[in-house]
Amino acid sequence: DASTTETMGESFRFCIDRGGTFTDVYAEVPSSCADPSPRILKLLSEDPRNYANAPREGIRRVMEDALGKAMPREAKIDASQIEYVRMGTTVATNGLLEREGEKFVLAITEGFGDALEIGNQARPDIFDIKVAKLPVLHSAVVEAKERVRVCDKGRGTGSSRVVATDVGFVEILKEFDEDAFRADLRRKRDEEGFDAIAIAFVHAYAYPEHERRARAIAKDLGFSQISTSSDLLPMARLVPRGQTACVDAYLTPFVERYLAAFAEGFSNLDLAKQVLFMQSDGGLASAAKFTGFRAVLSGPAGGVVGYAQTTEAILQKKNKDDAQGLGSSLVSSSSAPSDNNTTKKSTKVCQIIGFDMGGTSTDVSRYAGELSHVLETETAGVKIQAPQLDINTVAAGGGSRLFFREGAFVVGPESAKAHPGPVCYRKGGYLAVTDANLLLGRLLPRRFPAIFGPNEDEPLDLEATTRAFETLKADVDDFLGSGQKKMTSIEEIASGFVKVANEAMCRPIRELSEARGYDPKDHVLACFGGAGAQHVCAVARSLGIKTAVVHAYAGVLSAYGMGLADVVVDELAPCGSVELLDKDAKEEERDNNKASLAKTKVLEALEASALTKLKATYAGDRVVVEKFLNLRYEGTDNAVMVKEVAGRSFSEGLAEVFKREYGFELKTSGRKILVDDARVRCVGTSKPPQRRHVAASDEEPRTSEFCRIYFDETGWVPAAPVFDLSALRARQRVRGPAVVAVGTSTCVLDPFSSATVTDEGDLVLDIKAIRHVEDDVVERDVADPAKLGVFSHRFMSIAEQMGRTLQRTATSVNIKERLDFSCAIFSHDGGLVANAPHVPVHLGAMSETVKAQLAKFDDSLQEGDVIVANDPNHGGSHLPDITVITPVFSTSHDENIAYFCASRGHHADVGGSTPGSMPADSTTLDEEGAVIDGFLLVKGGVFDESGIVQLLQSPATKTPPRPDVVLAACRNMSDALSDLKAQVAANAKGAALLRALDDEYGPHVVAAYMKKVRENAEFCVRAALKEQIKGKKNRVLRAEDRMDDGNPIALELTVDAETGSAVFDFSKGTGPQVRGNWNAPKAVTAAAVMYCLRLLVGRDIPLNSGCLDPIELKLQGDDGGGSMLAPSADAAVCAGNVLTSMRVTDVVLKAVGACAASQGCMNNFTFGSEAFGYYETIAGGSGAGPTWRGADAVQVHMTNTRITDVEILEKRYPVVVRAFKIRRGSGGDGAHRGGDGVIREVEFLQDGIVCSLLTERRALAPFGLDGGHEGKRGRNLLLTKDGKTVVLASKVKLVVQAGDAIRIETPGGGGFGEPPRTTKGPEDTPPRGHQDVYLHRTASTALGSNAVDF
Repeated sequence: DASTTETMGESFRFCIDRGGTFTDVYAEVPSSCADPSPRILKLLSEDPRNYANAPREGIRRVMEDALGKAMPREAKIDASQIEYVRMGTTVATNGLLEREGEKFVLAITEGFGDALEIGNQARPDIFDIKVAKLPVLHSAVVEAKERVRVCDKGRGTGSSRVVATDVGFVEILKEFDEDAFRADLRRKRDEEGFDAIAIAFVHAYAYPEHERRARAIAKDLGFSQISTSSDLLPMARLVPRGQTACVDAYLTPFVERYLAAFAEGFSNLDLAKQVLFMQSDGGLASAAKFTGFRAVLSGPAGGVVGYAQTTEAILQKKNKDDAQGLGSSLVSSSSAPSDNNTTKKSTKVCQIIGFDMGGTSTDVSRYAGELSHVLETETAGVKIQAPQLDINTVAAGGGSRLFFREGAFVVGPESAKAHPGPVCYRKGGYLAVTDANLLLGRLLPRRFPAIFGPNEDEPLDLEATTRAFETLKADVDDFLGSGQKKMTSIEEIASGFVKVANEAMCRPIRELSEARGYDPKDHVLACFGGAGAQHVCAVARSLGIKTAVVHAYAGVLSAYGMGLADVVVDELAPCGSVELLDKDAKEEERDNNKASLAKTKVLEALEASALTKLKATYAGDRVVVEKFLNLRYEGTDNAVMVKEVAGRSFSEGLAEVFKREYGFELKTSGRKILVDDARVRCVGTSKPPQRRHVAASDEEPRTSEFCRIYFDETGWVPAAPVFDLSALRARQRVRGPAVVAVGTSTCVLDPFSSATVTDEGDLVLDIKAIRHVEDDVVERDVADPAKLGVFSHRFMSIAEQMGRTLQRTATSVNIKERLDFSCAIFSHDGGLVANAPHVPVHLGAMSETVKAQLAKFDDSLQEGDVIVANDPNHGGSHLPDITVITPVFSTSHDENIAYFCASRGHHADVGGSTPGSMPADSTTLDEEGAVIDGFLLVKGGVFDESGIVQLLQSPATKTPPRPDVVLAACRNMSDALSDLKAQVAANAKGAALLRALDDEYGPHVVAAYMKKVRENAEFCVRAALKEQIKGKKNRVLRAEDRMDDGNPIALELTVDAETGSAVFDFSKGTGPQVRGNWNAPKAVTAAAVMYCLRLLVGRDIPLNSGCLDPIELKLQGDDGGGSMLAPSADAAVCAGNVLTSMRVTDVVLKAVGACAASQGCMNNFTFGSEAFGYYETIAGGSGAGPTWRGADAVQVHMTNTRITDVEILEKRYPVVVRAFKIRRGSGGDGAHRGGDGVIREVEFLQDGIVCSLLTERRALAPFGLDGGHEGKRGRNLLLTKDGKTVVLASKVKLVVQAGDAIRIETPGGGGFGEPPRTTKGPEDTPPRGHQDVYLHRTASTALGSNAVDF
């Protein structure tokens, strides 16, 4: 070993990463030791036969070795010899994932006991027919009788008390009933044994007094763990803040027990000062301050800090020395080095992407001069509101399983795990990425521990892996057929799977770089983790990255990062959404504005508090104070944390972020900037670990070890050199093909890469670009399975990045918060290639829109043109869903259209008879808003604002169909224009990425694989339909269901058992067009059928028009007349998209016997005035299936939009949400019960608000299947201010007064299978205290409206 290290003092320093499988230790020992060099140790995290605590055992082993004397395991370790122990741990993460935390009770505002279970009501996977959801953390709920709301000064609802707070005014709608709360809580403690509690009251971020009183009661009753949401992070949004309190109550006792178990093996240990733990934000905290909600990313955070600081130092030194071959790509000039844009434009910063590949997953992150934080993430189905490092995780690692499915190579997401593991583990496991690397010679058995076999003493089993690949090769060759090009070797197959795995890992990297306005080519790839260095060259090359760094401690970099981390205290306070004034505002305006308070008094108070807490742990004098304001534009809900930078105003910082990511400044529309929160981060900088120094040499590196290794470009390299990094000297260059052993990991250099050793013994890789080998896919009938997998990932990644751009750029709640949008890419003929999984009802419809506009504009489209359309007669769904289409012209010489990018978003208002453009009583299309049948929104690169404004104003110029109807123009033009610009920006992102793909592979290859992925989807659907018909005597399947008005939807499904083609015939028995608005455009039915086909496939396939290629869809009767599923051009259709589509889905799934009916409705609720409009869809119960219970309170089938958090809804609109809870017992009984619906009750605070309800399943219940019982019907109620209860029709428009409330009870799902015994739930009863009044309701007919007005 040619390295030396700096000497240190006479105490030990330990940096430990306690992972799920292994615990890594980096230790610095006293200079007086015989060998004072740092120690690296790896041991099992769980080995109860040999030791009780892995980090403590690691400390014992290091001290025993360094001091040269025996230290028995049973003896306590003398901590007086230890300067510090810094630890990151996955204990909290694993406790959350495996649901092994503390039993606790949740205390929450009355009416919201189920709010955290409902969450944002979206289902985790839109194509999971079972709707699998993780259980909630709390074991019981206590609903506190209390209620407040944020209000304007003097704007209370009546006699209620209004209180001035630091963040504005709060109205006390219901005083806290402490006696009742105490009694309820006492029962939970005394009778049920609870000792931990999470407290989350509505609007407690603004008025924490009730939570504090509840905390005092809990403390008085003896609860040992009390987590109050307003103390942890006082930010708006009940659900994430409440779930954060739950995480803290659930995990903190768990973490404390772990700390106690660790500490009990020491003597003379000062736990508060000697032991520091890594938090999720990348900062250290004392053991006493290390709590559950800040511990979830403790392990990965160490790796981020480790690669960020070490790689930045390596690159800066190499550039300073102007090392040959490292070039300008190491440090790039950027005007936007970080998400906070904290450096001036002339500053050069290191832009680094972290790549941490493990056994089951890969973590990626980005660093550009400072750590990148987010304030809200979701882990294990739980939202956590706290400063956390921005880390993306993908289920692709060494253990990811390999599949050959319908002509494509697929990697993961299933994992072989540690047991049984990959085939080579000798435990009867599965083919995995590790097996592919072993077969290709990239994993060396002689350098891998011999821990396999029955006696745990055998090496990796190469022979078993080879046999498994031979078996797979036979399947591949059989599929490709005798007339096609065969995979010539198992090595080619293994290499193909590695390529697909690499692309899977590139997707999250593109998400955090390209999708946010950063070019991956401007970055350096920092690779660490056990498996990453085997893939580093290929991953970097795929991203266009020329330089990568592999640290000498890459295998234990998360542990080493603990030594580099700083001690951090992070404080935040709400600011009440006060206006941020521009720097040129008048002085008196700034003095009178609360933003000045946010920038001075609040920040000063936070700084003082944070410094006090920091000094309790940190004894140094190098303190850095960072200040932030959480800013957003008025009318939007997504705030951006902007850092204070000298010479730049906060408004300039916010504008820079938007300009960088979206190409325009939202501020130019005249919107105010609002301050939601103030934040201060105090950082006590640490003394770094010892630095290694490696002797330099200009000699060529030499080795006596060689290996056989395979690359596509060379085939087998019979004698590739194998080097030990520890034996290499600084400045030596290793040229590929070669293998460098880096501690416990292996770095593979392909023939086009080389690596230079730095002064500290790290590797800097130079990765040359190579051209892709020409693909003859255009001439072949069957595509290369590996490239098919790669292109499937690339196409989907483009659609996903478009979606992220649209969400972040948009203004309206519908797109930004509710995520009611979809993005897709299309081939030159308008065929759908890839649709990101956003809203299912958009799936098949956009392709028809693109094709219709292509036919309309024919050859007249030019570069820079963008089309806008929403006409339901040409592929549209309903008028608020506006589609923006961008043609992408070929990069070759023919200059024809090569592709299309399109985005469809639900706009808040497009005019018509009611706010929100979803009238309950519409009978003609004109009543529903502006109809746009193809218009050049952008022509030659110029946005035609006046033209689109004129179209959106056009409804007001039309003649109303009835005297009682008043047609209006678009009521929120500024939001409409902003959202359209966002859609243009999203399409531009997709177009740029498609052009880059052209440059990488060639336009002919890209176009060919667009066709091939569609053919692959077709093959999958045919196989799924054959499977559905297998074993059935009747090849013709029939099903029928009826809308609430009695109009039937009838399906006759005929499947060809030989070819897998099918005819979906809705023309025999489906009812006629209705004189209402639940007619469904043809594209909507096509979308519903495509969605059902994707469900039946049951696994991840490309979602494109190929799914419909084997399908014939018949919608119209032989007489050619209009039907409910094929209406006339002027028919009203706004509810067909949101109601009828759900019933079509139920009918298709009923025909194949897949599951019982779900709620069959989106429960559309719209309210507003000429000044505002709001729209939401409300969750219900999902249908049960042959092996599963239906899910409660979720969006089902054709929608997956989010619900607006109660605190945001009440801040923005004149309403109070009285209750949002699960409608217990509403799911149908059966062997498997249907899921329960929800109850949502909203009170209005202003007179004259227009409400519109578009619902179904109010007359006819969701059916059960195979003997299962029906789910309960939904109900709509008006609760008047004078105490009456009025039953409303399923489709109704009404005007409400202040004090009135709408109560929506959504349907449950049907049950599946005969119930074990007959049970009957209680009949629905109106809310207590209300007089029952049932208005006369006219029976509905196919041609009559069932809307009732007052």
